[in-house]
Amino acid sequence: MNNNYVEKSSHAEFQRRHMGMKIKNRISNTIIYIILIVMTVIWLFPFFAILCESLRMESTGQVGYIFPHQWGFGNYIKLWTETDFPKWYGNTMLMALIVAVLQTVIVLAMSYTLSRLRFKGRKGLMNFMLVLGMFPGFLTMIVLYTVLKDMGLTGPNAVPGLILVYVASSGMGYYVSKGFFDTLPRSLDEAARVDGATRFQVFYKVILPLSKPIIIYTILVAFMAPWGDFIFAKYIARTSTAGWNVAVGLKSWIDSKTLHDTNYTMFCAGGVCVALPVTLLFMFLQKYYVEGVTGGAVKG
Repeated sequence: MNNNYVEKSSHAEFQRRHMGMKIKNRISNTIIYIILIVMTVIWLFPFFAILCESLRMESTGQVGYIFPHQWGFGNYIKLWTETDFPKWYGNTMLMALIVAVLQTVIVLAMSYTLSRLRFKGRKGLMNFMLVLGMFPGFLTMIVLYTVLKDMGLTGPNAVPGLILVYVASSGMGYYVSKGFFDTLPRSLDEAARVDGATRFQVFYKVILPLSKPIIIYTILVAFMAPWGDFIFAKYIARTSTAGWNVAVGLKSWIDSKTLHDTNYTMFCAGGVCVALPVTLLFMFLQKYYVEGVTGGAVKG
């Protein structure tokens, strides 16, 4: 009898503790979800407000309310048909695509070389690029502008000049990609080399098919640099609208009080058009982006 009583008491105590833990977990999860929902609403509210402003038709200036009294796509139609926005958008898209391709090739090649090959000065080169990358690029703006000006790549020809600058130092961004390649077994390279494959064939046919996350991560990072650049793009293009990107062009619409009153809704429409490609890319490629970051965040 005593043994049965003890067993029943122990079982009842276990059940109470189990239920108590389940209740605590539910409460804690509910609190976390509420906090995350509030943070998400706060984070998305500015974007929602800009979207509403871009659809407002009763006034083109800034107003004190969010929801339009009259909805429509007139600002988008005017944006693409009556302004230089298509030219600026094309410049930005062209730079982003070219830089994404070239920078990805350079970064992956540099990362694979530093990950797999052992040569004299390797450590010193890696440390040198690491230290050099700690200095902000703005320190070289005057020198770069002078060089590009001598080459005729400023003003209306700012687009190829900016592409050259964005791609020039790509190799120094090897950190994450090298960390990812370090996680791939060297036995894959050795087996391919035994079968007679060259270094390039090993890289192209063996390593790259296994590196989709880091490839996509590198493409997204490279694409974002020229897409959101303002300071350097403005400095190189100067007052020539033919060489502006979308950031410089949209900023010009709200520089003065007059333009701020007349083009504010178009400015919001332009902001939506600029944010849309990046948002879609991250939505569809988020899985690979996260895998690339986590896979490359190892000690090389």
